[in-house]
Amino acid sequence: MKRIKILVSALLLSSTMLAAEVQTNGNYVTIRPDGGQAKVIRLEVMNNQIIRVRATSKEALPEKPASLMIVPQKAPQKGSYTITDEGATIVVKTAKVKAVVAKATGAITFFDAAGKQLLKEAQDGKKFWDFTVPERELGMKTGYTVPEEQKHGLSWQMKFDSPDDEAFYGLGQHQSEEFNMKGKNEDLFQYNTKVSIPFVLSNKNYGLLWDSYSYCRFGNPNDYLQLNRAFKLYDKQGRAGHLTGTYVDARGKKLVRDEDSIYYEYGTPEKSAIALKTDNGGIKNFPKGFQLAGASVVYEGFIEPRTFNVQCSMFNAQFILYYSGYVKVYIDGQEVVPERWRTAWNPNTYKFSTELQKGKRVQLRIEWRPDGGEAYCGLRVSEPRSKQEREQLSVWSEMAKDMDYYFIAGENLDQVVSGYRTLTGKASLYPKWVLGFWQSRERYKTQDEIEGTLAEFRKRHIPIDNIVQDWNYWPEDQWGSHQFEASRYPNPQQMLDNVHQMHGRFMISVWPKFYCNTDNYKELDAKGWMYIQSPTDDIHDWVGPGYTNGFYDAYDPGARKMFWNQMDKALYTGLSKSSNVPLDPKGRLLPKGTQESSMIDAWWMDASEPNVRDCTPMWYRKALSGPTALGTSTEYFNAYSTVNADAIYNGQRSVWKGKLNEPRVFLLTRSGFAGEQRFSTATWSGDIGTRWEDMRAQMTAGLNYSISGIPFWGMDQGGFCVENRYVAAQQLFDKSGVENEDLKEWRELQTRWNQFGTFIPLFRSHGQWPLREIWNIAPDEHPAYKSFVYYDKLRYRLMPYLYSLAGWAHFRDYTLMRPLVMDFNGDREVENIGNQWMFGSALMACPVGYYKARNRSVYFPAQCGWYNLYTGEYTEGGQRLIVEAPYEQIPVFVREGAIIPFGPEMEWSDEKPAELIHLYVYAGQNGSFQLYEDEGTNYNYEKGKYATIDITYDDATRTISFGARKGQFAGMLKNRRFNVVLISKDNAQPLNLDNPAGKLVQYNGKAVSVKL
Repeated sequence: MKRIKILVSALLLSSTMLAAEVQTNGNYVTIRPDGGQAKVIRLEVMNNQIIRVRATSKEALPEKPASLMIVPQKAPQKGSYTITDEGATIVVKTAKVKAVVAKATGAITFFDAAGKQLLKEAQDGKKFWDFTVPERELGMKTGYTVPEEQKHGLSWQMKFDSPDDEAFYGLGQHQSEEFNMKGKNEDLFQYNTKVSIPFVLSNKNYGLLWDSYSYCRFGNPNDYLQLNRAFKLYDKQGRAGHLTGTYVDARGKKLVRDEDSIYYEYGTPEKSAIALKTDNGGIKNFPKGFQLAGASVVYEGFIEPRTFNVQCSMFNAQFILYYSGYVKVYIDGQEVVPERWRTAWNPNTYKFSTELQKGKRVQLRIEWRPDGGEAYCGLRVSEPRSKQEREQLSVWSEMAKDMDYYFIAGENLDQVVSGYRTLTGKASLYPKWVLGFWQSRERYKTQDEIEGTLAEFRKRHIPIDNIVQDWNYWPEDQWGSHQFEASRYPNPQQMLDNVHQMHGRFMISVWPKFYCNTDNYKELDAKGWMYIQSPTDDIHDWVGPGYTNGFYDAYDPGARKMFWNQMDKALYTGLSKSSNVPLDPKGRLLPKGTQESSMIDAWWMDASEPNVRDCTPMWYRKALSGPTALGTSTEYFNAYSTVNADAIYNGQRSVWKGKLNEPRVFLLTRSGFAGEQRFSTATWSGDIGTRWEDMRAQMTAGLNYSISGIPFWGMDQGGFCVENRYVAAQQLFDKSGVENEDLKEWRELQTRWNQFGTFIPLFRSHGQWPLREIWNIAPDEHPAYKSFVYYDKLRYRLMPYLYSLAGWAHFRDYTLMRPLVMDFNGDREVENIGNQWMFGSALMACPVGYYKARNRSVYFPAQCGWYNLYTGEYTEGGQRLIVEAPYEQIPVFVREGAIIPFGPEMEWSDEKPAELIHLYVYAGQNGSFQLYEDEGTNYNYEKGKYATIDITYDDATRTISFGARKGQFAGMLKNRRFNVVLISKDNAQPLNLDNPAGKLVQYNGKAVSVKL
């Protein structure tokens, strides 16, 4: 009887499994599985390597507006895929990827072309929760009420099992010095220094891109816990229920009190009715009347882990520290966070973990020195989870219309990034001058300072292309007017013309922010296109007496057009009408050689998160930046910089439509999101601190941002926010000429940061006082000065190499700043290396991130041997060595088989044609390089006007071959010389860019081979 019951049950289960409803329509299949929370699942074949998955807990998939990240896609060819019903499963298969869906549960497993499993959904791998936007998050716009249907959506979580040898990368740019994200947590939202991109890649050669614009989480889907929820707390005397907080102000007055948590992470405006009504947390809970400026604070006591559903006695406690000022953290007598610093108005987060034992009480001590009257400090911990749970690939989205993601498979990570660009848009080909040096500071205050600084570079023969005007060039009370203040900038157009006559480029800062008294604010607000929560709550900014302001709704196409028109009228077309530059009879700029452009060359789109107010809670940030034209800011929280970039890119291109010699658009933005690369936009890492730990954090930040699919990234070389000790040191030197210890450290920090910056896509110096021009950092004979000039000149010598990489980024979906795992996947040693990278195909950069370090550990990937760039000395791959790193130089190595074209010495990017290229070839493996060239600044490349030369090296015969040139463009060199310099194990030569001994090849565009 028992056997019969089992058989009947099995038959019933089998019939249930086969009851799933399946409907196929062209390149997609819709499944209503028998179990699981997802009632409807749809798989759609996008192409041979990409499958889209949508799912919902509702009865039907929703109709959705056009995606903000995905561009229109071509339907796959019939016959290039199959969708088959195999009884218990539905199988969707292309030439490169296969997805198998279990009818019983809706769980999905992905395989590569060879049938190897890539990704398998975990148990309960799709979860959904109904979500309603809290009223306090809705925000305000003039004459607008959020429709009821826009207040509702779904929260969802997707989970996939992950083998022990898997590593995860991407997710954008974050500041905790984390590279491999396996087992780690990352909150995905936009903020100053934090850029979130919903794209994760695996060393198993696949990626997941999810089409959600809301706040998301990678890793733990739940919010970090206050200490009192995760631990039993005891004060420093061992009494239960709280920690001890000891506050000593600048005068020595002491205050001791109980602390049930450390959560002083935000403030809200005093006059915000909604904040007063709904939020009693944050810095208002500091001791009343206590002056934090100059104070010393210690939080201490003991923590004992509470009982969570974690089976082992030891668990990994994952903490998140939020801080301004100086902070250290000790747990169980060990320093787990060495001293860190961040300026008061722009706090930082830092994550760390430590092993704790259930039921064991350990000491916690936080030493904090606030660095301002308003300061922030917080320590929270992630809910404990098992190792298996921590290491899953887990993504949570706060609000969306459905779960919607793209599985991208590839034979390598370059193919995965290419799949991302297929979905979100090709990277624009950035202007050549972008690859040169940029000088910026916070801030040039007059026309004379702009012109004088560029003139000084030219006088000193230090290469530079771009001079940058930061904020506040307008009259004090006219932020958003886009007008230059006449007393400081008497003739803006003449300034622009003078910059161009010195062969410079000019970038200007424009914010999406408007003072309420400006005409531009009023024009936008009259259409209901301004977020008005900020002025409603009487928020005043930090300028002068403080002015009320708001940001515009970039999600509205009409607002985007008006925003650009206001800029165009004041800063672009309108400004150029007063130019002395000659135009042709139809008002078009004369061709290159007469005058290239009388207009502003590039746009610095600051605060594009949008950052309406610093240091506010998440809910209030949403209220300040909503509602949007598309829906609540809760749903559209992360995509603002993309639509804002759209406004500028398409706005400028609309000005030039049909005109000759259209200059390429270029934008620099403080935020970023999936698809932004199609708007010719680069990102910089925001207002980071001037600390060694901040410099190191930019290495991992830049690598994960770059592999996230957006190829151009940079940072404030030298750091933005400056410690007071460096300010005082510079002031002392200016008065007395004394270089004290702090100034020595400042100069070395700037030196190491500039060396680092040479080997990333954007080479840009920027920051607060002390001034950042190299002659203001150090005297001419100082090693800091000499090192900068050396690397600046090296950067310009590399221009043929660098511009080819930029061409590849557009035409071949290339990544310029490359984590080692992209080129050496399979070597397990590279999976966690976040402080070395390939800059292009040839150069491995190894910056120095510690004060007074004169050597560093370098890993040499096993797949090839390596040459020292400077000496030509050879090192076998597959080993880790300590290498020399003198003050003036960072280690840089060249892989076997590399081909590097070095051009002439130049002071700006297009000063000279590369008629003679010193072509360094590094023996040991076969190699190839495609030299890309075009006119450098216009859009003729879109019309096919460019040229390539394929160069190959055969190591067995030591033969270099130049293919026939393909393509042509105006001004192209028809004849040129290549001086081929072979570097080999038995022929080490120091780098010589003036007159190296090599074999001279005359090249006229026809194929030629030369034996070396």
